Amino acid sequence: MTNLFDVAIIGSGPAGASAAYHLANSGLKTVLIEKEKLPRYKTCGGGFVYRGLRDLPFSVEEVIDAEFNEVEIFFGKKLAFKTKREKPIISMVMRDRFDHLIVKKAEDLGVKILQETKVEDLNFEDDYTEILTSTGSIKAKFIIAADGALSPTAKLTGWEESRMMCPALEYEVTVPTSDFERLSKSVRFDIDVSPNGYGWCFPKKNHLSIGVGNFLKTKKKANLKEDYKKYLTTLGISTILEEEAHGFIIPISPRKEGFVKRNVFLIGDAAGFADPITAEGISNAIASGVLVAKAIAESKMNLREAKILYQQKLEERILPELEVGKKLSKLFYGQPTLRNLLLQKYGQRAAEYMTHIFMGDRTYPKDFYKKVKQKINLPFFN
Repeated sequence: MTNLFDVAIIGSGPAGASAAYHLANSGLKTVLIEKEKLPRYKTCGGGFVYRGLRDLPFSVEEVIDAEFNEVEIFFGKKLAFKTKREKPIISMVMRDRFDHLIVKKAEDLGVKILQETKVEDLNFEDDYTEILTSTGSIKAKFIIAADGALSPTAKLTGWEESRMMCPALEYEVTVPTSDFERLSKSVRFDIDVSPNGYGWCFPKKNHLSIGVGNFLKTKKKANLKEDYKKYLTTLGISTILEEEAHGFIIPISPRKEGFVKRNVFLIGDAAGFADPITAEGISNAIASGVLVAKAIAESKMNLREAKILYQQKLEERILPELEVGKKLSKLFYGQPTLRNLLLQKYGQRAAEYMTHIFMGDRTYPKDFYKKVKQKINLPFFN
């Protein structure tokens, strides 16, 4: 049967496309299902940190708009830190071209690509699951849900929503040449521009991606449009030639029910793997795609074994960092006065440590929040 596959992946972002590539490289018959026509625009700041680049087994140089070896972090007008590295800390990509490149690499290895195909339902059977789509049905032994923050596949499988969902607003902005030249020298983050969050200014090839987001849940409703307008003033931008707004949500905590039900495995935003402090999700999306592909391949298509292996791999690499990051975010966003007092003494060291994380050289220190709690006795670390 031509519609029978070892693995069906739903969603062609970096998570799904990376999983497809590695599954095909292991000799598994794989199909990648995408509801849009490729390449498709994807709302995202497009900042791709170096640790994600290290997880890719091929070059993506052709789709990189710009590379930045320098990052600036501002905490209002009085606190600012700058870090530099020999290799690019953050590379700028437009997600339509970036995602499509990984898809094409997977296709070159034999992955079947079904685009403009929407998954409508799942019929779970003993050995295979029938995937009913807008263009027909296929069957697969394993299903990987890589369909983003809203993940219709997770809902069809029975997951309840348990992730923390945070709002963000991103604009693709064309500004006068003088402003672009001034702001295109480095990547910039402005903490607290949006309450319990930050603003970012990411230079692309000929425009800026400017955005704001809230990354700690609060009772007060966010007004991201007003935060964005204020941020333009902070950046010294008074003239906008063109702008296009895109709102989105970022899951910054992993699902509490686990990441496998039946034969469906969650990766990327569908699982809730974005960083709780930075809300950066591309690198963990790619990493989770690699991990799930390895788990399925190493299990030799044994579902029970694949579930165990995937959980083990997540616990070795992604989940501990997310747990520490979640606790650190309470200090970073929830206690700005205390945070700034600590940064006055340890700010450059903290900025360097965060850059090490971006580079993939270190992870969040597991005992950091315990040490902070001992020194300042904050109850929210409990």
